[in-house]
Amino acid sequence: MGIINIVQNVKQIKKEDIIFVQVGNFYNCYGKDSYIISYLFNYKISVVENNICMVSFPKTAYNKVISKLENNKINYTILDKRNNYEEEEKSNNKNLNKYVEFYEKAKNEISLKIRIEKIQKYLLETKDKETIFQIEKVINERRKIQSN
Repeated sequence: MGIINIVQNVKQIKKEDIIFVQVGNFYNCYGKDSYIISYLFNYKISVVENNICMVSFPKTAYNKVISKLENNKINYTILDKRNNYEEEEKSNNKNLNKYVEFYEKAKNEISLKIRIEKIQKYLLETKDKETIFQIEKVINERRKIQSN
């Protein structure tokens, strides 16, 4: 059974926990969990098999990540791939868990970033001067309104 399947099985039980899988010198998280971690730490989201989102960070960032999750009262569970995906560590804030709240914020911000990246990619590929001109015009008009 692959990592993603195992994480999906664990998520059925721990729907509002960020599930990390320790793989060598990295920790990975998938799906909705990757949105939260990307939102909190500005880590890049990758797309892996079956269009599943993933964020990975090195062991050296572990204490920073865990500390921020605990400060924000977000539940997490860490699975160790070497030990047959045994639960290595967890945090349970019970009804104080803010997983859903942070996921909603993260989803909105990440969705917006993805839209901006698609626009940027389009502009870089096409170099459509008329579209760029129109975008600049809108930006300049908004600046004038804000400065008044």
